Amino acid sequence: MKAIINCKIIKEHEILTDSAILFDKKIVNILTVNEFNELLDSNNIYIEEIIDAKDKYVSPGFIDTHIHGSGGKDSMDGTIEDIKVISEAIVKYGVTSFIPTTMTMSKEKIYNSLEAIKMSMDENFGAKVLGAHMEGPFINEKYKGAQKADYIVRPSYDFIDKYKDIIKIITMAPEKDINFEFIKKVKKNTNIEISIGHSDATYEEAMDAIKNGTSRVTHMFNAMTPLHHRKPGVVGAVFNSNIYCELIADKIHVHPELFNTVLSIKGKDKVILITDSMRAGCMKDGIWELGGQKVIVQNGVARLEDGTLAGSILTLNKALSNIIDKTKLEINEAVNLLSLNPAKSLGIDHKKGSIEIGKDADMTIFDKDFNIFNTIVEGNIFKFNIN
Repeated sequence: MKAIINCKIIKEHEILTDSAILFDKKIVNILTVNEFNELLDSNNIYIEEIIDAKDKYVSPGFIDTHIHGSGGKDSMDGTIEDIKVISEAIVKYGVTSFIPTTMTMSKEKIYNSLEAIKMSMDENFGAKVLGAHMEGPFINEKYKGAQKADYIVRPSYDFIDKYKDIIKIITMAPEKDINFEFIKKVKKNTNIEISIGHSDATYEEAMDAIKNGTSRVTHMFNAMTPLHHRKPGVVGAVFNSNIYCELIADKIHVHPELFNTVLSIKGKDKVILITDSMRAGCMKDGIWELGGQKVIVQNGVARLEDGTLAGSILTLNKALSNIIDKTKLEINEAVNLLSLNPAKSLGIDHKKGSIEIGKDADMTIFDKDFNIFNTIVEGNIFKFNIN
């Protein structure tokens, strides 16, 4: 048994002060500090390790459902070692689980990546691998963003069939799916979530895709038909539906004054903060690579040579800081956007996403400036030196 004491526990609807948490792989109990001390004095329990949080916050572990890479590695590099580096890099920023995300490249490269992700799911590197997010190749060239047009193909169930059990999300352009046959077959035969992204869909096409099973949108506003008063586009369909909404809160991909707009329209329970980080995440500015294309990272912004935004180098603790800075959210409400909401969107909120007795011991400890001091993944404690 392990314990965290003298902490402020961020729950779904409240913050508990002067608290303690008992855990092993699961959260065993949530106590006041006085109750914990009484338990210790009774000699009825053995605690092998105690973390004194010194009045810092203890939050549910962050869940990143859209991340290509970090620490100099990318999911498309295609080996378990590459996934390990990403996992070990992002755990330092409060991430306890993540979904490595592929790109529009050759089928061989995508399959290599999916195989590496599959092999990583039972490992305990750092942040836990939950499965794969396939971003492409079923997208629209007009809104390809930093994806390579050469490898774009129409949606095909045969393409995903071999890996349907480990793919958790597919980002696609629904207007490329004739009669939504692909979406219908995926929803009938798998637990994969379909996300609208890199799409030139009209409002009507997007709404029809949602009616046929699409449940989320990929990086809201980016690489999709915008909101226009005569052509509402994908953005309008997202606002007028109940689907989940990914948001890159780096203040670059989306103007920060729109954060409140999205939250007001979608509601606090339907927004999911993501990083969409590429391999330069957690690294220095310089020349990098994404999907076989040169990326220049300068002043914290990643762009292709033609100026197209190429993912981000955002970390989720920074996204949390940004969203709190620019919105009216309380800290527990903001934390839900990168813990409970993504867990609910994946159907795993019975075991992850909030600090509750019986759930996985996935937690992160941070101060008022969102510096991460400890990340705990299924009971395994990672400690970081904060200067």
